[in-house]
Amino acid sequence: MIRLALLLTLLALPVPALAHKVIAAVFPSGSAIEGEIGFSNGDMATDQPVEVYGPDGTLLGETVTDADGFFIYTPTEPVAHTFRSDLGAGHLANVTMPAEEVARILGVAAPEPAAPAPTTAPAAPGVALSDADRTEIARIVRDEMRPLRREIAAYREKNDLQTILGGMGYILGLFGLGFYIAARRQLKSQDSA
Repeated sequence: MIRLALLLTLLALPVPALAHKVIAAVFPSGSAIEGEIGFSNGDMATDQPVEVYGPDGTLLGETVTDADGFFIYTPTEPVAHTFRSDLGAGHLANVTMPAEEVARILGVAAPEPAAPAPTTAPAAPGVALSDADRTEIARIVRDEMRPLRREIAAYREKNDLQTILGGMGYILGLFGLGFYIAARRQLKSQDSA
C-alpha cells in the first residue's frame, strides 16, 4: 500500500514546463533606439524582422535583429514607437518607447509635457568631449550593459510569485500526504489491537 502511494506521489510531481515567454526591451542609444528580443530561457531572436509602428498604427519603418537578438532603429518623428516582431509558434514581441523618450533622442521638444530629464555629471575639468567621444562612450556602456539586462530578465522569469507559491503548495501537499499515510498506519494499528 505504501509503495502504491509513493508511486502515485512520484507520478503526480510536476514536470518542468518547457514553455517560455518573449522578452523585449527598447532603450535610448545615442541618436537611435536600441532594442533586444529573446526568450526567457536565454535564447535570443536572431535575424528576425522588426516592424516599427506609430501611435496611430502607421508603419514607420523596419529593422532586423542581429546574431545576439539586438536591433537598432533611428527615429525620425517624436512620437511613440511600437516595435513588433512575430517569432512564430504564437510568440509575439511587442514593446513601446514613449514619445517623450523618442523626442529626447531626436533633441526636440516632446509633444506633451515630460518629466524633467536627468542631469548628467559634468566632464572632468579641462576635458572636452566631442560628439564622436560621447558616441563611443555610449557604445561601450551599451555593450557592457547587455549581459546585465539578460541576467536580470532571466532572474525575473525564474523567481516570479507564481513559482514561489506553486513550490509552497507542493510542499504542503507532500506534508498532507505524509499525514494521511501516518493516520492510515495509526488506524491499522488500532484495528489490530
